[in-house]
Order: sequence, then C-alpha cells, then structure tokens
Amino acid sequence: MSWYAYCIAERSAFPQMSRHRRPMPLEGIHGLFGNQTFLFPAADLTVIVSEHSPEDNARLTQQCQKEHARVVADCFKHSTVLPFRFNTTFEDDDALRRSVRSNHRHFSANVERLRGKAEMHLKVLVDDTCPETHKILNGSVGKEYLESLRENASQQRERQSRARALSVQMQRMFLPLATEITCKRTDAGKMLLDIAHLIDNKTIERYQNKYSSAQTSMKECSMQLSGPWPPYHFVAKSNTPTAG
Repeated sequence: MSWYAYCIAERSAFPQMSRHRRPMPLEGIHGLFGNQTFLFPAADLTVIVSEHSPEDNARLTQQCQKEHARVVADCFKHSTVLPFRFNTTFEDDDALRRSVRSNHRHFSANVERLRGKAEMHLKVLVDDTCPETHKILNGSVGKEYLESLRENASQQRERQSRARALSVQMQRMFLPLATEITCKRTDAGKMLLDIAHLIDNKTIERYQNKYSSAQTSMKECSMQLSGPWPPYHFVAKSNTPTAG
C-alpha cells in the first residue's frame, strides 16, 4: 500500500499511539480526497499519512494543496510538526520506515529546535522608490544600451537597500527568533516584502499587538498578517526523498 505523507509529529502528542506499533486512524482529520488519515509510528515520531494510489496523481489540483496545508495545520494544534512538501509519497510501509530511520537524527533535532514555536507571515507593500522608467533596448548597442544597463543596475541597488532597511526595521520592531524574507516588484509598481517570522507560541498575542502598532506608525506601508502557522520556512532541509 502506498502512503501520501503530510508531516512528521511527536508521537507523545498522541496518547492513543502509546501501545500501537501499526498505523492507526487519526480521528477528526481527513486528508486529500476525503481519505482517512493515519498515524504511522516511527520510534518517538509519527508520520501523518493517508492511503494513496498511482491514479491519485492525475487528480491532484490546487485545491489539494490547500487540503494538504489544512491537515498540517490541524496536526500543528496538537504537536510540533515538520511538514512534507506537497505530493510526497512512499510506495509502501518499508519505504516510509527506511526514510524516517535514515533521517531520524535530523528530524528529531528539528522537532527539538521548533518545539513550542510558530511562524507568523507578514506581507508588506510599499511604493517603489525606483519606478522602471528606462528599460534595456533589446538588440541595441552603444551608448544608449550601456546607459540603460547602468540605470537598471542603480535602480536594483536602491530597491535592495530599501528592502534591507525595511527588513531591519521589522526585525527591531517584532524581535523574532528567526526571519526569512523575499522581495519582489509587483506589476502595479509596488515593492512587496514577504516576511516569515519564527516566534515562541507564548508571544503570539504580543506579536499581534506589535503588528497593530506597526500599522499605526508605518503609514507608508500596507501590511497584512497571517498566522500562527506551522514553521514551514524554518524546517532545516534534509536529503529526505519527496517520493517513494
């Protein structure tokens, strides 16, 4: 039997697993296509899975990605979790056991590091200080081409500097345990910062209060907050295969 894997969790968070050595149903949480989810025991860890067939690969949609995330989020209410990438499958029990066994030290270290922590997600939209007024002329040569290269490079440096200044400001304001950030220019001529903050679960309310203060003080920015989420951006990568 093939398994579709959602996440790894702490076995101790599910008391019903204490005397079980075989997969057992996880009540109240359904997976992709409404399938029953199971707790698959692996030493002191457990893998949340549902049954999978090769035919299911052709049925995977964007909605399935949301269902995958929902299962991970539901399990996060009970335990520290290490999410698997969408469409991670194992061909049978042995393949799943081998994968967890070979990466057990890595998984356990991640669980220990992330225990009691959550991810908050900030989107910060701000006017681009360097609107693209001069584009490179494809196929052109000479002085005009070189000037366009220099101008675009200068604009990119200014955007990076602005993004760094905003990220430092956010870091000082929210004081997260760790940060992951990306920055891009939108079609509407804005600069979008995608910021993931790792925080202690006990400080969620304090973080939300700081967000309210930031909205008031940073009038030049449009901000959007979501979370708490499982720590997607802060799970250290391993050599775990994405498919069995």
